[in-house]
Amino acid sequence: MNIKNQIKNILTDSANALGIENLDKLVVSFSNRPQLCDYQTNFAMIVGKPPMELAEKLVEKIGNVEGFEFSVAKPGFINIKLKDEVLNDYANYVDQDEDLGVEQLKEKKLVFFDYGGANVAKELHVGHLRSPIVGEALKRLHETMGNKTLSDVHLGDFGLQMGLTILQLKIDGFVDEFFKIDVDLNKIQIKGVTLDVLNEEYPKASKRKDVDEKFKAEADQITLYIQQQKQPYFEIYKQIKALSIKEIEKNYDMLNTTFDFYYGESDAYPFIEETINKFVDQGLARESEGALVVDVAREGEHIPIPKKSEDEPQRYKNPMPPAIIKKYNGGDLYATTDIATILMRNRDFAPNEIVYITDNRQVGHFEQVFRCCKLAGVSPKEQKLSHVAFGTMNGKDGKPFKTRSGETVKYKDVLNMLIEKAEAKLVENGIIGDKELARKIGVGAMKFGDLSNTVSRDYVFDIDKFLAFDGKTGPYIQYTIARINSILNKANFEGGNKIRVETQEEREIVLAILKLNSSYRVCYDAYSMNALCLSVFELASAFSTFYNNHKILSQTDEERKGAMLQLCLLVKNCLSKALYVLGIDTVEKM
Repeated sequence: MNIKNQIKNILTDSANALGIENLDKLVVSFSNRPQLCDYQTNFAMIVGKPPMELAEKLVEKIGNVEGFEFSVAKPGFINIKLKDEVLNDYANYVDQDEDLGVEQLKEKKLVFFDYGGANVAKELHVGHLRSPIVGEALKRLHETMGNKTLSDVHLGDFGLQMGLTILQLKIDGFVDEFFKIDVDLNKIQIKGVTLDVLNEEYPKASKRKDVDEKFKAEADQITLYIQQQKQPYFEIYKQIKALSIKEIEKNYDMLNTTFDFYYGESDAYPFIEETINKFVDQGLARESEGALVVDVAREGEHIPIPKKSEDEPQRYKNPMPPAIIKKYNGGDLYATTDIATILMRNRDFAPNEIVYITDNRQVGHFEQVFRCCKLAGVSPKEQKLSHVAFGTMNGKDGKPFKTRSGETVKYKDVLNMLIEKAEAKLVENGIIGDKELARKIGVGAMKFGDLSNTVSRDYVFDIDKFLAFDGKTGPYIQYTIARINSILNKANFEGGNKIRVETQEEREIVLAILKLNSSYRVCYDAYSMNALCLSVFELASAFSTFYNNHKILSQTDEERKGAMLQLCLLVKNCLSKALYVLGIDTVEKM
């Protein structure tokens, strides 16, 4: 039941009857002045002169339509108000619909999501938070609207950090057993190496590489050995990877983030040679300073930028630089492994779309990778390759979030900070010792605070604002659901009644559900969840007004009471569905 489409069809019929063209410009949107109307269109202002006259003709032609009121407002808007019977029908339709009125895609597809981006042997830090938060929500959104999905954390397990870590472990004597003559590598386990040790070894090695060229060169060589599966380096690498994955899984579990696959760059290694040969055999690769590169710049990219004044020097748009697919020493780069990974995914799954979720510093990299894939036929023409580039999580000073000493904040420290703060707020409300409830509230606060922002923008991490139990926050939505649970429990209500809209507050609730359900498609098209966050907050606010202005449980008219309780249940279900899509847990009480 798509009310916006019903309105558009009514307007289209009227325009056709009047011989008006340019119907592609007819857009119906929610009113930005809800006190006047529920929907509006500026169609008459775009296609006709004078707009008021055209708008009046359109409305006159429409006449009386059951369920809708059309009117004209200066300087040419057509306003549409929904009658209560339409809202009644819609509310009861949503209440009975298994999808709760969320639009289902007409053409379903398989979408492969690549997010998370954890690195083996390196502790997750605050910079790793946004990718799983955004990626998990987008994946759930696609599933909710009917697509099939697959997801992969795509571990960074073949990069320089592995060479650096293993070299440092070797220097510090942790892996001596692996280098003994005639050793059986199948019977050796790394001793004394824990995650805490790895978290000390890598930073130590990373600092040393910046001042010790010989050390850096040896780490590069070990990285190459790992890529070539040369022993004993490859066995050491495998054991470090297994140790790291256990911790990575725990961290993602805290965030309600799941993956179908824990593949890494190493899984694409068998496809590397074939990938490079695709470019060489088609004459797409050339040698440059000992490396193998692919030209991905397109004709017309190096074009002059118009001057704002005669005195301004001429500037040009820079063309996309060549993509390096093989280093001078024979090693492979991120571009190579990413292209090979796309080749692997297409062989194994043939998804209609592959979506990468990373920070916005990777925009150029993925544009190069996508262009390479299309040039060489690694990705078929009809396949969509998408990159969702997110902004930075900053501190209150507007700079990237760090500790007071200027160090990068650990991933788990951020979550623990939120959980501890949530636990303290629960104690204030008389709830003591419920750590799981605190986790749900703290993590929910983090996720909602993040997803409320347009994905591409930076935002400020404000723990007090995120954890507020009122306003546009995750805890406020969770609290609203808990409040509804309390009402339904006190009434021993199990559902089955008809909803009946009789008051302005009930109108506002159903209109908020309309907006909420339309926001799913907005988020789908934008690859950003902020519209859903806004709509779910508006629905929670509309319910709060309804609850404060009406005594539900003390209603003496049982039919009226049942209708109001059924509306409460519908609000709870709509809010809960939205939180699920956002990757946020609901709570029974707060």
